[in-house]
Amino acid sequence: MNTPLQRQAGRISRAQLVAMALIVLLGLVSGVLVLRGDNKTQSMSEEAREKQERDEVKGAKDEKEHKDDKSPGRAGESAPVALTAEQIKAAGIVVTQASEGRIRTTVLMPGEIRFNEDRTARVVPRFAGVVESVAVNLGQAVKKGQLLATISSPALSDLRSELQSAQKRQSLAKTTYEREKKLFEDKISPEMDYLQAQQALREAEIATANATQKLKALGASPASVDLNRYELRAPFDAMVVEKHLALGEAVKEDTPVFMISDLSVVWAEISVPAKDLPLVRVGEKVTVHASSFEQTTAGTISYVGALIGEQTRAATARVVLSNPKMAWRPGLLVNVEITSGEVDAPVTVASSAVQTVEGREVVFVAVSEGFKAQTVKTGRADGQRTEVLSGLKAGDRYASTNSFVIKAELGKASAEHDD
Repeated sequence: MNTPLQRQAGRISRAQLVAMALIVLLGLVSGVLVLRGDNKTQSMSEEAREKQERDEVKGAKDEKEHKDDKSPGRAGESAPVALTAEQIKAAGIVVTQASEGRIRTTVLMPGEIRFNEDRTARVVPRFAGVVESVAVNLGQAVKKGQLLATISSPALSDLRSELQSAQKRQSLAKTTYEREKKLFEDKISPEMDYLQAQQALREAEIATANATQKLKALGASPASVDLNRYELRAPFDAMVVEKHLALGEAVKEDTPVFMISDLSVVWAEISVPAKDLPLVRVGEKVTVHASSFEQTTAGTISYVGALIGEQTRAATARVVLSNPKMAWRPGLLVNVEITSGEVDAPVTVASSAVQTVEGREVVFVAVSEGFKAQTVKTGRADGQRTEVLSGLKAGDRYASTNSFVIKAELGKASAEHDD
């Protein structure tokens, strides 16, 4: 018995079956092509986006490089800073040639400014008494012999009374001697009286001289209207750096009441490690730099200690500094630069010629239009000369002084370009 499907199949012809198979096959092929087309389109879209992003990044980079190429100060590629000969002269710019030179190698040692002990005095009264007046103030400059203070002293009164008594006895002894001498010459008085008068005069002269020297040794003038008046005076030209007395105050004879120091010459004491002692020699020139502000001066080593400290394991050296403007004040911390050796460099420039522009070290090289910022790589330097490792060659002309003026003009040009 035939099933309904078999009966139905019996009614479909072979041609119809073939056509249906072709239709199904074409549908499958079309679906595959559509899927492949979608994948290819998606892949092409991703590639296009990636290419666009790469183009944008490249364009931004090219734009930045183009901007940098146009910016003033790019060494070897930027436009030079235009300055006329008159402007260069007015700005004090000096053009010199890069050349070989000698670079000093140095070491820095810590130090401190101190009083010149050879010109520092602690003034003591030498007589106990009461302060009657104070003639100077702290920080005041004084001249040699200038009055510092006045003290009323009973001990000084006793010494001056002793001197006056000795002077009176000497005067009387002299009168007696002259009388006895005349009587002896007239053969009225015996020689013994004359000799006794002569001896008495000599003893009175010795007593007077002794009393006078006592007063001078203690710094008191022999003659004074007031026997108890003691005047403290400056022993040399100096400045009052300490003051320890006031009006009406009782002072002892050994109490330092003033400290004065001649600050026109000061000492810089440095601590020298044992390993650096061979570099420090008496008479050697050094450079002293202030650690708190821009100040530099030259000095001479006058003393090198023979002992090494137990705690510091360093020796003490001393540098004598001239201080006419009082810039070097005692207590100021300093660094002392000592030359340890010298080396020859094939290309050097003045240290003042090296400027920093946008994080680069540059030297302004002279060109026909003015100056061009040339990037350089520097090596050793000693504050006067700087070694150039690359970027310049010997004979190149550059701005050795006042190059900061050119840097300022370069900054103006850069600002105008950015606007």
